[in-house]
Amino acid sequence: MDAATFVRTYYDALRAGDPLAPFFADGPQVVKVGISERLVGGDAVAAGLREQTATTADWTVDSRDLRVVEDGDWACFADEVGMAWTGEDGHHEFDSRWSGTLHREEDWTFVGMHVSAPTPL
Repeated sequence: MDAATFVRTYYDALRAGDPLAPFFADGPQVVKVGISERLVGGDAVAAGLREQTATTADWTVDSRDLRVVEDGDWACFADEVGMAWTGEDGHHEFDSRWSGTLHREEDWTFVGMHVSAPTPL
């Protein structure tokens, strides 16, 4: 599987409510930044993703401009994503920007991911 397919597979898992932690590397170097959080280390990322899956539903993930650069066992990606979900505190919807770094040993994993929502100036 190439890195672009891996990113799309992650989006599919998010939509389906499937476990997301297996998409991330394990270890202290892993960082996942979301719209309202910063998780550092494989254990924190896995715990945060388990909670997200348990407390949210009805995900929409609309990839609008996925760009991937792959070089050997490393890749990076950037995308504009329309996203929405229903959580315990209601419905949320954002136009967002995603970027990250992937590493491949046997399979690809995210070693860093950043999701943000632009704010008007």
